[in-house]
Amino acid sequence: MFFKRFVSTSTGTLPLTIRQILASGQDSASKVHVHGWVKSVRRQKNVTFAVVNDGSCPSGIQTVLSNGLNVDFHSLTNGASVRMAGTIMASPGAGQAQELQVDSLEILGECNPDAYPIQKQALTLEYLRDHAHLRPRTDASAAMLRLRNALRHDFCYAHTPILTSSDCEGAGETFRVTTSSTSAPSQDATTPESTSPDPNAEFFSKPAYLTVSSQLHLEALASSLARVYTLSPCFRAERSQTNRHLAEFWMLEAEWAWTKEVGDLCGLVEACVKDALGSGREERALLAKGIAGQEERAKSLETAATSEPWARMTYTEAISELEKYHASVASRARPFAFEPKWGHSLQSEHERWLSEVLIKGPVFVTDYPSILKPFYMRTNDDEETVACFDLLVPFVGELVGGSLREERLEPLLQTLLSLVMINVVPVSTIACLVYSLDIRQYLISIHKLWGIDYKRMKSLLTQLAAFAGCCTVFQTAGLDSYPYNSVI
Repeated sequence: MFFKRFVSTSTGTLPLTIRQILASGQDSASKVHVHGWVKSVRRQKNVTFAVVNDGSCPSGIQTVLSNGLNVDFHSLTNGASVRMAGTIMASPGAGQAQELQVDSLEILGECNPDAYPIQKQALTLEYLRDHAHLRPRTDASAAMLRLRNALRHDFCYAHTPILTSSDCEGAGETFRVTTSSTSAPSQDATTPESTSPDPNAEFFSKPAYLTVSSQLHLEALASSLARVYTLSPCFRAERSQTNRHLAEFWMLEAEWAWTKEVGDLCGLVEACVKDALGSGREERALLAKGIAGQEERAKSLETAATSEPWARMTYTEAISELEKYHASVASRARPFAFEPKWGHSLQSEHERWLSEVLIKGPVFVTDYPSILKPFYMRTNDDEETVACFDLLVPFVGELVGGSLREERLEPLLQTLLSLVMINVVPVSTIACLVYSLDIRQYLISIHKLWGIDYKRMKSLLTQLAAFAGCCTVFQTAGLDSYPYNSVI
């Protein structure tokens, strides 16, 4: 937060970006300095045109260089880093309102155009995976990152630990962390059950794992600050290489105290997502160029961003609609691979049918059976379902998940013990939840958790179908490790 405030108010010390120059309404004949990378070069007999971008906007700025300038034009190539000084003028050509008449040019870094992997033609996702360190230089990746920066929420921001001793989801899909001098455990190191018998072999005196969620830490903070959130990396040891799974991704998670209804939480999430949908139109237009079917997706986003409230239905109602369709003649054109049944999880095909065919827009599905959801969700009065929701959106499926926390100590303990008895939750999980149970003993308040998978949110905003395509760097099981260890 401090850094964002600093860079937004420090124009006296930081040079203007291209976005700021183009948006400032500079008068003709204004002198400016531009730094950036060359995106394209077009040479003519007496003049050279070069599009330069510093990453601050989708289009960059067209620069005009007289061939009489005393510069090495052979080094002015796609990918080169440059510093230019000149005059902002109204552009007589089509495609841009302003252009820079260059008085001086300095090549800061040369780029061999024959060897440079990022060329102007369309580049496949598979090709970019082989050049992941250069991927942020593509227009699509830069647009995706600018959209990511536009997602903000008015809660108190907190940093939460990445190293933890618990698997708060109870699923056992964790990465174990040890020092390089520690011998690898003989058992599968991706589950909390594979603990070392020697506490001296553990750096923290107990097994440690990469976090799968920040919600337990946020729960403690929410008991003091009421409204808190974090945006941090999460890690899941799922051996899957589908377009919906990554081993490392970013999650926006929030806790909100003093609320009683799931409907309140749905309203907040709807407002946040609509706010995000209202920004970044230029970036989305850039990403949609030349991709089949993107016009339909773009229209769906525009419709979702309107003030019309999004649909809501219970899990039971959703299953009823799915069963009707599955048994109908219409299902022959778009059959389900998995039969919908009450008490079974909604598959991706079910989620997309509900949002794309039945509702034709975003829909909140609430009150799932307790057997399908984590132990910490509040039990409804029917004692079969829990107070929770999933937000399903067209072309993505589940985007946001949230629930009321079970604030009552006795029901929570009963749920945990019953899950331990049937080996759904390991005993070690309860030991890690002592402080969470303590919160309920000393400070009882109904509060809500909700989380946005950032790669899915970016998939919605950028209209990229593969979630891995929304990450600048990505990691999945069986994939060669990239030298940088952060998924953006």
